[in-house]
Amino acid sequence: MPAVAKTAKLATLLALVCVTTIGAPAAYAGGRGEDGNRTDTGQNANLDDKGNLTVTAGGVVFDRSKNGSGTSTGALTSSTNWSPPPCWYAPKYTPEQLQKTLEPIWEAESTGYEWDAAQRKKYNADDKEKGFNKDKTGKGFWWDSYVDKSYPPGWDSCDKGPFWVDTGDAPPAEYENAVTPEILAELAYNEIRVPGTKVTLAPAEATKVNLPTWAWLNGADFKPVSVTASVPVLDLQATATAEPVSLKIEPGTADAVTYPASGVCEINNGHIGEPYAKGKAGETPACGVKYLRSSGDGTYPLRATVTWKITWTGTGGAGGDLPDGNFGATQDVVVQEIQAVNR
Repeated sequence: MPAVAKTAKLATLLALVCVTTIGAPAAYAGGRGEDGNRTDTGQNANLDDKGNLTVTAGGVVFDRSKNGSGTSTGALTSSTNWSPPPCWYAPKYTPEQLQKTLEPIWEAESTGYEWDAAQRKKYNADDKEKGFNKDKTGKGFWWDSYVDKSYPPGWDSCDKGPFWVDTGDAPPAEYENAVTPEILAELAYNEIRVPGTKVTLAPAEATKVNLPTWAWLNGADFKPVSVTASVPVLDLQATATAEPVSLKIEPGTADAVTYPASGVCEINNGHIGEPYAKGKAGETPACGVKYLRSSGDGTYPLRATVTWKITWTGTGGAGGDLPDGNFGATQDVVVQEIQAVNR
């Protein structure tokens, strides 16, 4: 392809990624236009009467009403090298909306006459009745790419489109990451937020050398959370659910031992560790740490990481597992020498 054509193609692709629908009627995902047909999904945010946020972003509606909440919540990091899709394809335009998006780009002549002419031919733009598939209005959508706005690696890999898909048909196989229940589940994974992992310690203010220190998390905060991703115009949805399975304690120094020895505290009857109670001083904690050396004038950076098991269910009975996710935090621990009194 000549350099000029390559430049023109890149400019058009970038314009399609960045531009919002020009002159399109206001529409909410799953809503219906004046002709009674479901309309293009836009960028919208809605609060229900309970204050739960439902967001439409990138052609997908995310229901976060069952997500983790609070100021210390955070996103999961996959326990493997897997990552959610950095970009995807979903319905984006009705025939009229695509026309109102592309024609201003061509009229600007920034992409070159040859490229613009080829595009006009591709979309049959000169046919007022059938151009842009106007004769199929209400019977399908033009699909196009959407991008994760954090722009992770590979965000620009969805560089094909727009392409037409009739209602009820699957998108062509060559379009990787075209939305399916599984792709929606992976996108929902990316939206999950889980509670912070600052553990409660006993002793609380400062522990002592060779003294078992109990560690636990508030069980009420650590319950399953979920996010549902859907494309209402396709009647397609998937829910990704995160359930805590273990807590890993890393003391922040080699001069320590953990309980259990692996440092991994399994979830037991919904509890993460066991709260210390009076009379347990002589017992070994179910989850905790024993420091063998004082932290001196400083502290040890104890890190607590919770592993969450991720499962998903979706339209048509689809479902399965996604890679476990981790979320952790570091807190400072003061360790003092036990002071003995000589007589």
